[in-house]
Amino acid sequence: MAIGGSARSIVCSLREDTSIEKITNGALDAYGKIDVLVNNAGITRRYPAIEMPAESWDEVISVNLRACFLLSQAAAREMMKRNIRGKIINIASMQSFQGGVLLAAYTAAKSGLAGLTRALAVEWAPLGINVNAIAPGYMVTEMTEPIMRDPTRNRQILDRIPAGKWGTSDDLKGAVVFLASEASSYVHGIILCVDGGWLAR
Repeated sequence: MAIGGSARSIVCSLREDTSIEKITNGALDAYGKIDVLVNNAGITRRYPAIEMPAESWDEVISVNLRACFLLSQAAAREMMKRNIRGKIINIASMQSFQGGVLLAAYTAAKSGLAGLTRALAVEWAPLGINVNAIAPGYMVTEMTEPIMRDPTRNRQILDRIPAGKWGTSDDLKGAVVFLASEASSYVHGIILCVDGGWLAR
């Protein structure tokens, strides 16, 4: 069902701090305010921890954690300036709760993002800003393609998911809409798992 609306693309690299201002100003130029921020960008670099280059560690932490903080900070400043009851939604991960195979930097970043979500929620709830996170389970994405192609690892994952299948981006829509809407106005600092029951097992 078509409900209207518009979108604007801003191409930049979240490895660069200058992108924060570019994104913020782009949103303000297009819409005049920021009332919802979804921190959805993420990368990973797969290495055994003992072999991981420092530059790869820094790259993952920069995009998955540092940029989320800086974007949240910029958005919150604009919300406060305009007295907007805003919503910030971070995309966490199953690795916010448990260790990942060959994912030391990614696990550290997503664990940090869960903590950051709670910290910002506590500080900004009195200002009318809800900060929450969604932790997707194993989703069909370009990032997970190598795991899906590995028949052994793929089977191990599917055997653990009570729903019996990998998730898709469509499975996340409801959670995003809920956390971006007034229906979640008294929800602060949660990590909402959309994982097919992975953590319940």
